[in-house]
Amino acid sequence: MTSTTGEPVVVSRSIGAPAGDIFRILADPRRHPDLDGSGMLRGGVCDAVISGVGDVFVMRMHYEPYGDYEMNNHVVEYEPDRRIGWEPRPGRRHPDATAPGAAWGHRWIFDLLPHGAEETMVTEIFDGSRMPEDKRAEVDRGRSYWQKQMGSTLERLAELCAAR
Repeated sequence: MTSTTGEPVVVSRSIGAPAGDIFRILADPRRHPDLDGSGMLRGGVCDAVISGVGDVFVMRMHYEPYGDYEMNNHVVEYEPDRRIGWEPRPGRRHPDATAPGAAWGHRWIFDLLPHGAEETMVTEIFDGSRMPEDKRAEVDRGRSYWQKQMGSTLERLAELCAAR
């Protein structure tokens, strides 16, 4: 196993929209497939908007080796108009759903830093610091892949905001 530091994968982009507008999109799981730069998200299981830490939202997913499955996303960070983050855990039909250690402890986080009334620096973070070392090593080896997908997500977010 390669020893890793667990440094987060971080991608930032300036988006021409108020932080509140961007936050409302990020807090609405129904909008996540529109943002998804990986192409894996298929939609939310329910229509509830994220309202705080402790919420759980379930997303339908597709990954060729696994087929169709669900991920249960536990909201672990929530600061309106500033920061939102969740920790995905395997759900229904995920091959690891019942396996010990199935929850890797990684987090998806979005930080919003307003620059005036109509501009926001959005930083997407994949934080794998809590993951088992072998999983952190996989993320480190795939760092450029993750950065590309995250860059695509932020590009899509910017497009959604421009269309508002």
